[in-house]
Amino acid sequence: MAATLMDGRALAERVRAEVADEVRELGRVGLATVLVGDDPASDVYIRAKHKAATQVGMASRDVRLPATTSEAELLQAIAALNDDDEIDGLLVQLPVPDAIDDARVMRAVAPIKDLDGFHPTNAGQLLIGTPTFVGATPLGIMALLAEYGVELAGARAVVVGRSEIVGKPVALLLLAEHATVTICHSRTRDLGAVVREADVVVAATGRPNLVTAEMIKPGAAVIDVGITRTDDGLLGDVHPDARDVAGLLTPVPGGVGPMTIAMLLRNAIKAARYRRKLLAYPEA
Repeated sequence: MAATLMDGRALAERVRAEVADEVRELGRVGLATVLVGDDPASDVYIRAKHKAATQVGMASRDVRLPATTSEAELLQAIAALNDDDEIDGLLVQLPVPDAIDDARVMRAVAPIKDLDGFHPTNAGQLLIGTPTFVGATPLGIMALLAEYGVELAGARAVVVGRSEIVGKPVALLLLAEHATVTICHSRTRDLGAVVREADVVVAATGRPNLVTAEMIKPGAAVIDVGITRTDDGLLGDVHPDARDVAGLLTPVPGGVGPMTIAMLLRNAIKAARYRRKLLAYPEA
């Protein structure tokens, strides 16, 4: 029996409807993005984020800087958005040019406006079990697992990929739900044997078809985060044949992608509530 496909689009639409209601309740929510350079993929992502923000009634600001922007100039632009009372939440679209230090940029975003959850303050809050801002993709993954009733307490979960954007934070979120979590990466020995033990698989490497059907435990819930453009179309990290083995599987596209944008909007609502002191943001 083929796997049940986890419909990220349908769940994302519900989340967006809830966010639109909260925007009307709050009166105004301001979201800003910063893009350095003209990377085509980043441009697509940014346009999608602003379109979604506008659709739910948010005021969005799209800050574009040339590829020649220096680190100091980028930090100055971020500081201006930090100080702008009309902006509740902001994010800097990655990647930035090689001459700019990613880590310094992430530390420059005010923690209370940090929609990506990259600032050490927010990353640390997740680590100690009191999350403030968590990245939208990890949040979207957890929302999908909850929507489809995946029992995480006591489950074996394998995360393939150790990035700060997805792998590490989703591992901590799964651990908080009492799953037994293993993180795999490029140096993991016998990846297939490790993944085959998992009740829940999260594949987030950007390597097309890395996780094959033979690696999947029958009936497992499989979350495919990867999306790569190839001559054969859009491919995920999980081979399509996994559909014949898994119990639940996110499609590519239509699974995690829509949830990422929806949860970004939800983070913007959270930022607005923090800034209006409707939620208590932890003191430094």
